[in-house]
Amino acid sequence: MSLFSADWLDRREPHDRRARNPAVLAAVTKAFANDASVSAVDLACGTGATVRALGEALPRHQHWRLIDNDLGLLARAKAAAPQGARANIMAIDLARDLEAALDGPVDLVTTSAFLDLVSEDWLERLVTEIAARRLPFYAALSYDGRVVMTPVDDADATIVSAFNRHQTSDKGFGPALGPASAAHAVTMFERLGYQVVQGKADWRIEASDPLQMEIVSSMAAAARELVGVPQATIEGWATRRRILAAAGRSTLQIGHIDFFARPTERR
Repeated sequence: MSLFSADWLDRREPHDRRARNPAVLAAVTKAFANDASVSAVDLACGTGATVRALGEALPRHQHWRLIDNDLGLLARAKAAAPQGARANIMAIDLARDLEAALDGPVDLVTTSAFLDLVSEDWLERLVTEIAARRLPFYAALSYDGRVVMTPVDDADATIVSAFNRHQTSDKGFGPALGPASAAHAVTMFERLGYQVVQGKADWRIEASDPLQMEIVSSMAAAARELVGVPQATIEGWATRRRILAAAGRSTLQIGHIDFFARPTERR
């Protein structure tokens, strides 16, 4: 079962596309600048946003292996692959069969908005498998716990803290790293001799964007599931935030990290 609906992935894709860090994308482009073709594996591909975002950053001839456990998302991803890119889909439970996703000819492994859902043990397994194959790895849009809201509300810090704690609950891969995921992954790769380029990839959401209301509702729902945050605090915060958004007076900045980890020598 997928954690995210196709509708949600469609709504967030424009924000993801704008947020992707250009310096990290440039590092991916440089790594493959002399190659005529590339074979890439996209883990937890969703509707294929990574393929579309990287289309112009990679050699013209692209062969993508799209991995997800949701057949509906896989069908959407294959149908929406950019012209000229060959895309094969594979339904794989990554919590159980990660190694199968990486078997065969691969030049690059990618993922987007995924690492913050996995546990430290699973992340170490992923990094170990990638490093054993001496493969480059591009990971975009890992949530890092930074949320800036304007104007400031007295309860912002309480709600964001609760949301960040909720992000560390089990998402199917064990207790999730949540906001710590990108930093953990970078450290793991560097310890294995990889060179890493990283940078911020923050969402900036204006009051006129319906996604702002959706994020406020999501944060409030997460806080409700935790012990220790008074319901009155949560409801009051959500009401005030919705009023500000409806009046066109609020903005949100949601922190993400992109990174590209490259072995010192490609296989």
